Amino acid sequence: MSRRSALRLLGAAGASFGFSATLRSATTPPQESTMPPALPGSTGPGPNPYWNSVGMYVNEPQKAPLLLLTDRPVQLETPRHYFATAFTPNDAFYVRWHLDGIPNAIDLKNWRLRIDGNVTKALSFSLPDLMRKFPAQTVAAVNQCSGNSRSRFQPRVPGGQWGNGAMGNAKWTGVRLSTLLSAAGMKSGSLQVQFQGLDTGMGPEGYGSKAFLKSLAVTNPVLEDCLIAYAMNGEPLPLLNGFPVRLVVPGYFATYWMKCLTWIRVLDKQDENFWVKTAYRIPDTPRGATTPKEVKAGTVKTVPIHRMPVRSFLISPDGGSKIPAGMDVILRGIAFSGYGRVNELEVSDNDGKTWLPAQLGEDFGAYSFRTWEFRWTAKKPGRYFISVRATDKTGNIQPDEPVWNPGGYLWNRIERQEITVGVAE
Repeated sequence: MSRRSALRLLGAAGASFGFSATLRSATTPPQESTMPPALPGSTGPGPNPYWNSVGMYVNEPQKAPLLLLTDRPVQLETPRHYFATAFTPNDAFYVRWHLDGIPNAIDLKNWRLRIDGNVTKALSFSLPDLMRKFPAQTVAAVNQCSGNSRSRFQPRVPGGQWGNGAMGNAKWTGVRLSTLLSAAGMKSGSLQVQFQGLDTGMGPEGYGSKAFLKSLAVTNPVLEDCLIAYAMNGEPLPLLNGFPVRLVVPGYFATYWMKCLTWIRVLDKQDENFWVKTAYRIPDTPRGATTPKEVKAGTVKTVPIHRMPVRSFLISPDGGSKIPAGMDVILRGIAFSGYGRVNELEVSDNDGKTWLPAQLGEDFGAYSFRTWEFRWTAKKPGRYFISVRATDKTGNIQPDEPVWNPGGYLWNRIERQEITVGVAE
């Protein structure tokens, strides 16, 4: 974050102003003809065959046109072409809220980040306090919705039917969470740190879910990596992405990345709220995989979702046009993992029968997107199926098998892109 950007942000924070935005309602469903066909014997549509979700583009404040999933709560998906570089533009960054009562105005004169609970001293910080009183830290990290690619699941599961665009990568600047917790002084007997933002709403009926709350154990090493971010790619966060500050949990799914973070509580007992005890849980099995039969039988033990599995994507070419035979083409894409930096990317042009190494781009950190390139020449006309797979530093390799669980989480199957090569003579 440049000094000029920091001063601009600080100047805005020091002023008494209300940030206001009216979130437009758009409820027209996608045309039926654009939906994937039903599978034989299925009562609903099959897996989404497209890279993105199936929906219309909408304009929201501070945002480029994004794909609409729902308007209450707001869910917007990033189109494929924005992933051609390592960092996702702020105005194209996907949006996912859990409750419909999201803030559309923040008065920084009154807003405070409060830390209380099982601490020696309760604290309260304004945005200028966070920027002036503590060293600024920056980390590049991927923010990915737990349900990214849910539309690939078969049988289909409830929830937002995301394509692959419920993710983004940014340089996040802010204060270390551990610094603020040290200032407050956690007392003995502390078990969890709970986070709460400003969104409220009905939530699932009967579960006491009217506020969105998430917790991390005080013994979890990820707390040392967490930031309270007030800047995103060197600029203030868009309101829809959590202005004025949000929690950044590198390597973890976005359910922990609390937007409009306003309360941090140190708990001396286990958090039993709906969003921890019931929601965002995965089968305690390899890859979080189970079957509808096991779920129905009630035999599936679950654990909270946490780190993101290794993934990779071909971004261009996108298969939208033919490529002349004999032409050199640069295949380009991204890869990432919640378990550490990607150190190998392989490409196949024969549907995974053989693999060749790609050239990895700049390393921006263990939890950042990493770009890759591969020079490819199709010597003969025909249909080619390009596959890509990544390996991270801990040895996790993308699998070529689907996964299924009732939450629609943890999809990371090898992606395939059909490319048509035409006659060049």
